[in-house]
Amino acid sequence: MTLDIAIDADAEWDSSNDWASLARSAATAAIAESAFPQLASSPRTVELSVRLTSDAEVHALNAEWRGKDKPTNVLSFPMAEGDELETAAQPGPELMLGDIILARGVCEAEAADKGLPLEDHAAHLMVHGTLHLLGYDHMDDDSATDMEAREVRALARIGIADPYGGD
Repeated sequence: MTLDIAIDADAEWDSSNDWASLARSAATAAIAESAFPQLASSPRTVELSVRLTSDAEVHALNAEWRGKDKPTNVLSFPMAEGDELETAAQPGPELMLGDIILARGVCEAEAADKGLPLEDHAAHLMVHGTLHLLGYDHMDDDSATDMEAREVRALARIGIADPYGGD
């Protein structure tokens, strides 16, 4: 698989961090722990966009697209349909998974509250967002439990401890 990550980071995101490498690692790990690990061996290029931006921008997007008048840590906007994901291992045009958008202030505050480095928390949110792009949600207890377990396994792949405090 060729994983093409388009990353756009606002100035408030520390440019000394290699956000592109972190996004690639997080997305690759999430794909491996999804129902679509065949994406990793697909001859097709798989693309996703990661936007690292301000709370204000995420607030506006959250209000417009989700009807929630507040910032949130991460938003995901899937573009690939389920049948496209299922047949992604077959030759074909580039597969656009979608967009992931992180809010700097919310992410930073959550990381501080949890005593985590910002990079680890951002990686968790990128894994979370990638799983959303692959069709996962946490709308009920069973789907939330499944998604959380996939996140924990994906983060372990990139050397990040269980953010939920499990063993």
